[in-house]
Amino acid sequence: MLTGTVLTETVHARELPVEAWVYGLVALIIFAALAFVTASYRDVANRHRSKAEAYAARHGGGEHGGH
Repeated sequence: MLTGTVLTETVHARELPVEAWVYGLVALIIFAALAFVTASYRDVANRHRSKAEAYAARHGGGEHGGH
C-alpha cells in the first residue's frame, strides 16, 4: 500500500516549463546587464573634475564636506 502511494506521487511530479539550462542562461544575461550598468558608473566623478574644482573654489574649500 505504501509503495503504491509513493509511485502515485512520483508519477504526478511537476515538470519545468523550459529546459534547465535556460534558467542558467537567463540568470547569466541578467547578471551581464547588471554588470554593464555598474560599469557605466565607473569613474563618473572624475569626468566632471573641473566643475567640482570650480564649485569648491566658489564655496570656500577644497575638501568635500558632506553626509
